[in-house]
Amino acid sequence: MGETFPIVKLNEIRSRIHLMRNRRIMLDFELAELYDVTTAALNQAVRRNINRFPPDFMFQLKKEEVDALMSQSVISKPSGRGGTRKPPSAFTEQGVAMLSSVLRSDRAVQVNIAIMRVFVRLKQVQLGSAKLALKFQELENAVEENGENIKLLFNAIGELIKPVEPSQKYPMGFQPSKKKH
Repeated sequence: MGETFPIVKLNEIRSRIHLMRNRRIMLDFELAELYDVTTAALNQAVRRNINRFPPDFMFQLKKEEVDALMSQSVISKPSGRGGTRKPPSAFTEQGVAMLSSVLRSDRAVQVNIAIMRVFVRLKQVQLGSAKLALKFQELENAVEENGENIKLLFNAIGELIKPVEPSQKYPMGFQPSKKKH
């Protein structure tokens, strides 16, 4: 079979994942754009199946959270035409996965697969960073425990690489004749 290309680029998805309430989330209007549906249609599908979206899957943003996202230019200001009447909904990774069961289009399935791949990659990066931080801490502890030995080692190396003062006044291989008086 031929290679299939994702409907949505993974970087495009990554740029739409935000950190809020110590969770990675995606906003309803950004998800709607990825799924190629209106925000109203996405939210209507969720409302019809609200029992599938407990608070750890989906939550409504608070005013201060909306303000923070506006300051980051994630959300446009609601003043004037086109503004939202209520704060957006935020979907956690589990909420996004549940969306595929209420949005039944082929595109929704493909977009969800791509989103899940991005969430997995983010976890892998986070895990790798945690392992690196642990290794760095172990190295730092080892240096603290062996600090005096390391200083002695560096001093010894410093002594070994110092230029040696010649012990003779004559170039090597030259021996002055000894005159007998």
